[in-house]
Amino acid sequence: MTDEQQTELRPWSPKWYENHRQTLGESACRQLGLYCIPEQMRLSVVIPVYNEEATLRNLVDRVREVPIRKELILVNDCSSDDTQRILDELAAEGGEDDFNRIRVFAHEVNQGKGAALRTGFSKVDGDIVIIQDADLEYDPSEYPRLLKPIIEDKADVVFGSRFLGDQAHRVLYWWHYLGNKFLTVMSNCFTNLNLTDMETCYKVFRRSVIDELTPRLKQNRFGFEPEITARVARRRHRIYEIAVSYSGRTYAEGKHIGWRDGFQALWCIFRYGIAD
Repeated sequence: MTDEQQTELRPWSPKWYENHRQTLGESACRQLGLYCIPEQMRLSVVIPVYNEEATLRNLVDRVREVPIRKELILVNDCSSDDTQRILDELAAEGGEDDFNRIRVFAHEVNQGKGAALRTGFSKVDGDIVIIQDADLEYDPSEYPRLLKPIIEDKADVVFGSRFLGDQAHRVLYWWHYLGNKFLTVMSNCFTNLNLTDMETCYKVFRRSVIDELTPRLKQNRFGFEPEITARVARRRHRIYEIAVSYSGRTYAEGKHIGWRDGFQALWCIFRYGIAD
């Protein structure tokens, strides 16, 4: 098989979808979530990184395996471990691969996840933007399902929910689960949305939404989640939720968020729920 034929039959490509449509029928394809991703569409994967030497390379490999044209924008938030060396190696290995561009940026001072995301958002060149944590809690193979409502022009923003119930998730901390549900309910009270997982990492945006919101974003740490949710809701963007799997980490395995971040998120819910 030639390189051109392999490209045509790449999963989610027009030729690949047409083959499945002719075999299964259009109705079956819809039920199975099979659709066509435009060949020239580029996905911007924004990855904030802080002390993730143990998982970073594996995560980047998993992102590169997803058969979608993309750029990986990695922002090192002043890591104190070997993260920057790994990032430099990954950037060098990427070379001239236009299908998986790798772009690396760095903060000289640790500022937090929200600040790293703002830096990444300001650099995107793609048509759709997704947030990806540098650990292995979320599975990049689920990108096609998350992109589908935007590509089909049903949504402007997609949240990947850990709590919709039809995807596997690791059983961990009851109080973290309760805290997440509480913050989501409080956020919904102010935004009038019916989200099930406001604190999720997987948030997907049309490029136009990111371009509009990035200059307004203020929160440097985990207050980013309620802030951007409130700003998206206030502008009445079309929002979808898609179930995603979740393999949470313990604190011993490197989990960063703590109870102080929960109180900060609660303050941000009130702050951005009341005024822009």
